Formats: sequence, C-alpha cells, structure tokens
Amino acid sequence: MTRVALDKFNLPDIKATTPHFTDVLTNVSKPSEGDFREDIKGKMLGFLDSINKTGAPFIIHMFPIYTVYRYGFDVDFAFFDNKSKFKIVDGNNTYTNLFTFIYDTLVSALARAGYGDMEIVVGQIGWPTDGYVSASEQNAERFHRGLLKYIAKKEGTPLRPNRDIDMYLLGLTDENMVVTDYGPYQRHWGIYKHDGVPKYKIDFTLQDRDVKPSIAKGTVRMPNRWCVFDGKTDHNETLVLQDYDFACEKSDCTAFGSGATCDHLSFTEKVSYAYNMLYQMGNQDMRKCKLLGAKMTTNNPSTPDCDFPIEILTAEVVDGGSGLTKKY
Repeated sequence: MTRVALDKFNLPDIKATTPHFTDVLTNVSKPSEGDFREDIKGKMLGFLDSINKTGAPFIIHMFPIYTVYRYGFDVDFAFFDNKSKFKIVDGNNTYTNLFTFIYDTLVSALARAGYGDMEIVVGQIGWPTDGYVSASEQNAERFHRGLLKYIAKKEGTPLRPNRDIDMYLLGLTDENMVVTDYGPYQRHWGIYKHDGVPKYKIDFTLQDRDVKPSIAKGTVRMPNRWCVFDGKTDHNETLVLQDYDFACEKSDCTAFGSGATCDHLSFTEKVSYAYNMLYQMGNQDMRKCKLLGAKMTTNNPSTPDCDFPIEILTAEVVDGGSGLTKKY
C-alpha cells in the first residue's frame, strides 16, 4: 500500500520496503540450499517483484540467539570468535559463524527467486542480556565485539565477498512493553540500562577499543525504594497468585524466562520481584503497591544473580507530557 501511495503522488525515487524475519526462509543444512518457505513463496515472489522495480533493499531481521537454538547448532556458532569446532562446509565455502550462514542462505533464496543481485540490509541484529539461556551481558559484549570487527573489515560473505554490509543494531535500551512472540529475551536487547548506564563494552567507532560508550544524560532515577511481598504464610495463596499474575501481566517478568537471571528465585522472591516491577513501572506510585502482602522497603531485595531494578521516571512525569509516552 505504501508503494501505491507513493506512485499516486508521483514519487518514484522514494524506496519502500518491508522487513522480514529469518523464519521466511526454509530450514536448511547448507546456505546453497536457501529458499523461501513454500507456504509463503507466492507472496514473497510478489513482494520481491515490487521492491525490485524501484531498487529497494530486502531487509532481514536476525536474532542469532533464537536461530542458533532453532537450528540445533552449537551456541558458539552464533559468535564470530567461534571457539568450538562446529562449522558448516558447503562446497568450496566454509561457515564458522551463524551470521554469514544466514546471510548467504538469504542470498541463495533471492538468487533462486531470480533476484541474485538484490541489495540486503540487516534491519535488526543484536544479543540480549536476559530472558533466555545464554542471554547475558558478557555474551552480548562478546557478540557485538565480534560483529563490529567483522563489519569493519568489509570482507562480506562467501557468496558476496568484499561487501560493506549495512545493518542496524538492536537496540539502544531494553523495551519492557514490547511483544515477546519469539521469547522473553525480546525485552532485553538494550546496550544501555534504563537509567542510561551502558551494560557492557562496545565501540561504535569500529576501532575495537576496550571501552564502554558514554553514559546517557537527562534520565531521572527514582529513589531507592522497593515494593516486596512480606512472605507471611497466613495469606491466601490463591489470592497471592492472582496478584502475582496481575503484577506480571501489567509489568515485566521476563527475567523469569528459562535460563534467565531470575529463574532460580523462591516463591516469595518471585512474588516480590513481580510486585516491585509493577511499582517501578508505575513511577513508584504507592497505589501500585496495594497488593496482598505487599510492603515497602528501602533494603535492596536483589540476589547475587537477580537485580530488582529501580526504574527512571517516565517522560510524562518529568516534563508534564500527555501521558501517551510509554517508558521503555
């Protein structure tokens, strides 16, 4: 529809395209076998014909942490400094990391569809710091260091060598209201914490410096106050669970995901975490702490592995906005 509107107003030089996730491709063991899924191939061919007329790029979103497990590969294959012996040999080409494997699988799919020279842009790529097994700040730093070194070399891939690949990192900060269709980790892509402090070292200049980016300015961190569950055993457990579920539904409990930083918590600690997230995401409004067994504390309830965060004030509170702005 965007293309139709642009043509209607005689704007042929403006390129319109639509991003796609890697699941538009068939599961293959070698990039040369790459193709679009049969159930959507007709629509994909129509889409490719449309964007090819104006020279618009094919935009692909890659979640390496998702894809490496989906394919059943060694998780180290997702990193550019692959320390495992896992590799994929495809004719004269050898793949030692997931990015080049997926990229060339798309190249093969485009070639098979008759668009072997179509430009490819990576619209989203990154590594989450929580919400899934192998999602951590250490692994995110490792992934981005390897990715940016690779991009700086402009070596391309086996099927498209010596290319400067355009891509966009996902993302600047965590988004605690984003949908989690592919997993809880989708709320934890951020390079920065909510308060503007970088989580790990990453050099945006592509010089591979061992530095953290600058601390963001202008955020307003709320006081050191937490809303927690008192843990008393005389509470009706069914009602406590109802408030726990309500708090998670209205806030963000993705740190409970399998392999995540808070998946080991006790029942009392999980309820406390949920209560606190609702309280923090509500700008520490006392009304958000009116749950069964809830109480206020100034003692940090975090565990060695699980952080009970203090959030920042949302924009509508800081500048008197309309309330339409959501805090991410």
